[in-house]
Amino acid sequence: MVKLDIISDPICPWCYIGKTQLDRALEAHPDHPFQVEWHPFQLNPDMPREGMDRRTYLETKFGGREQAVSVYARIAEAAEAAGLDIDLGAIERTPNTLDAHRLIHWAGVEGRQTPVVSALFRAYFKEGRDIGDPEVLADIADGTGLDAALIHRLLASDADLDDIRARDAWAREHGVTGVPTFVVAQRHAVPGAQPPELWAKVIAEIAQSGGRSE
Repeated sequence: MVKLDIISDPICPWCYIGKTQLDRALEAHPDHPFQVEWHPFQLNPDMPREGMDRRTYLETKFGGREQAVSVYARIAEAAEAAGLDIDLGAIERTPNTLDAHRLIHWAGVEGRQTPVVSALFRAYFKEGRDIGDPEVLADIADGTGLDAALIHRLLASDADLDDIRARDAWAREHGVTGVPTFVVAQRHAVPGAQPPELWAKVIAEIAQSGGRSE
């Protein structure tokens, strides 16, 4: 197996697009060598824990409504090209994602990271749910085979908050400035939402090298 570390944020549309394109490549190559692990990165590390009104957030981040509309028009176009049906208009709040990252971390203990990541993307980008809300996160946990009551108790505590912040800081200290960032075999960083064809090429190269990423 070859480790594929994915640094992402569940409110990052490019991460959702990138995951979708990676999934396509993996489905087309069921004998792929990758062992996937997800890692935290907050697009908005200074976001209040309760989140922020979506319109206020976008206009503040992008310098006004027109700029925000322009940026998200490009995102919607890229999502459509990737075959993703997203509903950006349904999103009313931009959440703080610390708790979502904690849920992804705990899912890793149960070997359920990727299903949880998929459910978080779907909840946020398709259903407009607030994935900073503990009730929403517990419901996502329940729907992906985790113990919702346990997750609810953990979310009410400070469990692993410092760990998530430290891992986010580690990524930044090692040069990650945007997500998604994919790291193949702990050696080769692949930034951005890459097309399935690139992943197919990487898989082929690994197979030719006998399972090593040269």
